[in-house]
Amino acid sequence: MRILLINPNTTDSVTTLVARHVATTAGDAATLVPVTGRFGARYISTRASAAIAAHAALDAYAAHGAGCDAVYLACFGDPGLLALREVADIPVIGMAEASCLEAAKRGRFAIVTGGALWGPMLTEFVASIGLADRLTGVRTIAPTGGEIAADPEAALASLAQACTDCATKDGADVVILGGAALAGLAERIQPNVPVPVLCSVATGTRAVMAAATRRRDDDARPPALESTGLSAQLAAQLQRT
Repeated sequence: MRILLINPNTTDSVTTLVARHVATTAGDAATLVPVTGRFGARYISTRASAAIAAHAALDAYAAHGAGCDAVYLACFGDPGLLALREVADIPVIGMAEASCLEAAKRGRFAIVTGGALWGPMLTEFVASIGLADRLTGVRTIAPTGGEIAADPEAALASLAQACTDCATKDGADVVILGGAALAGLAERIQPNVPVPVLCSVATGTRAVMAAATRRRDDDARPPALESTGLSAQLAAQLQRT
């Protein structure tokens, strides 16, 4: 299968990091097409940057989606997820949604990530997918995901403590370590956390591989959309749908 991996951040090193971990999980079963957002924030950490990232994700799909079997939206927060599903003729899996659905199967869950503003944003996201009653809370540490990716060693103790607090203080049965830039850190902190810690990158990878054989019902396509000021490829994509 051929998977379009969209990192709607504009930091190539994060794309490389995620692609490496996705390839490890997928093995020989998938060929990756890694794409970094063409415009927007270096790392998504605010509502404004997330809104811009949604446009960047659509732009990336229009430019690189041909010949792919599925899309992996590799940003915890899933900017543009529903819009991508509206226009794409292949399955679209969001890292955050896939992780929350998997965690909810195991019991009540919490989320730990970097960047204080993600707290209310992710709480709202979980409510939007109907899992508010399964969420015990969102805990954040001060460094953003981009800063954690630049120096993961410095963040390990804080991440482990936040995950432990989710279990011992908030009552979580499982914790999602959320964020593309936090790929691979869940297994490193797991020995110091009393409940399972899910890596959002790995969980999303398994979900997109399972989804890659599905195809869209043509009757569900939205009407063609006239536009102005968009990239030629995205404008054409919106006209096709």
